[in-house]
Amino acid sequence: MTIQVEFWALLSFLAGLLLSFLGAAFAMGRLLLGQVEKRLDTRFAALERHANEEAGEWRRVERELLDLRAELPLHYVRREDYIRGQSVIEAKLDGLALRIENHALKGAPK
Repeated sequence: MTIQVEFWALLSFLAGLLLSFLGAAFAMGRLLLGQVEKRLDTRFAALERHANEEAGEWRRVERELLDLRAELPLHYVRREDYIRGQSVIEAKLDGLALRIENHALKGAPK
């Protein structure tokens, strides 16, 4: 019992088997790349959503900082301004004390 197979039949069978294998590998590769692309799309969407949220937070912080800069002159007195104001008040008190002392010396009833 001998099996005879012609060369071209064997060659076409092997070529068909090779093409089937390559086709299956190509299909699996496309499926795998599709899943990778889908996962990358979801990750990039999450990154973009996070970036938008973070940008909103930065806008909020910037707005609060601008509000603080606008309100700061109303609630804050520079040290030099405070010292100048205190000096004026002390000079007026010294002048008033001098007047009281002069008045006491001139018109002290006995």
